[in-house]
Amino acid sequence: MSNIVQTGAAFRPAIVTPGKLKPGDRIRFVSPASTPDRDEIVARVRSLEELGFKVDFGAHAFNRHGFLAGTDGERLDDLNSALRDPDVRAIFATRGGKGAYRIADRLDFDAVRLDPKPLVGFSDITILHLMLLRQCGVAGIHGALFRDGDGGVDLGNRDVLGRMLMEAGRMTIPSRPNEPTARLTTKGKAKGVIAGGNLELIVTAAGWALPDMTGTILLLEAVDCYPGRVDRALTMLRKAGHLDGVAGVAVGQFLMVEPSRGEVIIDIVRDHLDVLGVPVLGGLPIGHGERPVSLPIGTMAELDADLGILTAEY
Repeated sequence: MSNIVQTGAAFRPAIVTPGKLKPGDRIRFVSPASTPDRDEIVARVRSLEELGFKVDFGAHAFNRHGFLAGTDGERLDDLNSALRDPDVRAIFATRGGKGAYRIADRLDFDAVRLDPKPLVGFSDITILHLMLLRQCGVAGIHGALFRDGDGGVDLGNRDVLGRMLMEAGRMTIPSRPNEPTARLTTKGKAKGVIAGGNLELIVTAAGWALPDMTGTILLLEAVDCYPGRVDRALTMLRKAGHLDGVAGVAVGQFLMVEPSRGEVIIDIVRDHLDVLGVPVLGGLPIGHGERPVSLPIGTMAELDADLGILTAEY
């Protein structure tokens, strides 16, 4: 990470927490990756307006260019316009998908440093969170306005997101024993800045967008999991030294392509994490699975594998 301070024997990033929003502030939806479903996004807008926010869209938010929401230039223009606009106080990615990695190195980092604002997104948006941490030390929110069981907006998660945007505090996320990754939980506690997200995007970021992970709590979640894919990703990160010095690992949801091979994949992840010799907390409801939750990313967090909880500041 570009801005590291030393505290005793440990290193941790000097994190910038964006200012808090108030009712009447403007939120902008942009599409840095794939094209969203318009009706679904309109429902999310209404749920934010119920909290008192004004909401608008980037000019190209619903464009389609192959598998992307517009050309690289169009998607980048929307994101940079939101970063530069003083009336925009938070930025929501309409969805993940593919393509944010193509523009992550061309964000207006000077605008971010001048007026940091929270970026809300996950999945492919992981690479934007990583790059903003690497270049500017700016915290964000790993998550979205998730669906509920009936296909509408999960209002409980929406309200948690609202608190993260408007208040300063701490949130605690308990491990779910029924999540396959719960079997990865070890013993011990760890404290550090939480960084990471989707495994595929962490690997994509290695060497150019991935911040220094020294002293961090590494967040891992994954989708479309095959044994070989997961093994290659974690092998690359370990062998290249990108996981050296992490303080702990928080493991979210791993969605298996073939559920019958789920135990094989969990064993592969365990093999790689055991080598790190740090506390691991699995079973966290973070990612692409059932009833996921949003959480701060790039802020100080505490992992307690003994109690099965992750606590993060916002």
